Formats: sequence, structure tokens, C-alpha cells
Amino acid sequence: MNPQSSIKNQKSSILNPSSRVYNLNMPRAILHLDLDAFFCSVEELHDPDLRGKPFAVGGRPDQRGVVASCSYAARRFGVRSAMPTSRALRLCPGLLVISHHRGNYGEMSDKVMQRLGDLSRWSNRSRSTKAFVDISDLHEDQQAIARRLQNRVNDELGLPCSVGVASNKLVAKIATEVGKKTAQKIRLPMP
Repeated sequence: MNPQSSIKNQKSSILNPSSRVYNLNMPRAILHLDLDAFFCSVEELHDPDLRGKPFAVGGRPDQRGVVASCSYAARRFGVRSAMPTSRALRLCPGLLVISHHRGNYGEMSDKVMQRLGDLSRWSNRSRSTKAFVDISDLHEDQQAIARRLQNRVNDELGLPCSVGVASNKLVAKIATEVGKKTAQKIRLPMP
């Protein structure tokens, strides 16, 4: 390897964070982001009158439709995702059923993923509502990184999200779920 190109690559890496290189000895730090009640949150952005009301995004009950997402107000009645819409209406007679607006969801999901890409080029979308980001090469407190990302998604896009950070994807996802159940939005597993 040419010594001049090595120096050039080092300078490029310092000036351009997107060209950072992993060191195999670095401890791993994987951030998992989960957009909370994503479809409902997007619908509330387009129709603020839905806030606080029991509603679900999903298919029609007369066509064997299912609930894709439901508001927290609907969850208090026992309504859950993947439930037949007809059953959801029996549990919550005042439930509003909203049809999908797929274009809106894709657009908002892309905006979230752009923010993840700004954080690190090592991001991996697992679904439109969930993603992993490898933040191993960021030399900053992991909780501060997670909180900054969470605030940015909430403040700039109006979308609530939960975040977990751990040494691998599985534990980061579990940390996110534990954080949701305990009403903590940032969750780091114990060392």
C-alpha cells in the first residue's frame, strides 16, 4: 500500500464522517428505533382531531379487514394490531376505522430513515416502523445519541418513538420493548 494514499485516506476519514472505518476492537453499540403506533401517529398529523380518540388504521369489517395500527385510546378497550376489525368494533363500539394512506406512511418513514442516515451510514431498516443503527464508531455517550435522535424525530416530524441501545440487534430490540412496557423511552441494558 502506498504510504501517501494511507495518509490521504486518514485525512479523508477525519474530514468526512461518512468514510469512518470500524476497528474490530471497538465495543459494539447498536441502536434500535421503533416508531410508536406509527400509522396512527401519521394519521394524527394529517387530522389533529383524531388525537385522544379511539381509532384504528385498517381494513373494513365487512371485507374481513384487520387492524394495522390502533391509537392508545383504542388500546384501553383491548383493541390490538392484527385483530380483525369486526372484533375491534365489538370491543370498542365508538372506534373510528381509517383506511390506509400508504403514500403518507412511506414518505414519513423515509424522513425518519434520513435522520438515521445523518447519524450513521450504518443503518438498516427492518420495516417502515423499525430500524437499527450501528453507532459503534461514534465517540459520544450512547444515551445522549439515542435521546438526541428521539428528540429530533419527535420535534422535526411529530412522531413518537422508542429507542434501545445494546451490543447487538437482539438485545437492542429487547431494550426497546422493555422501555415501552416500563414507560421509559430510552433504555440501555445493564452492563
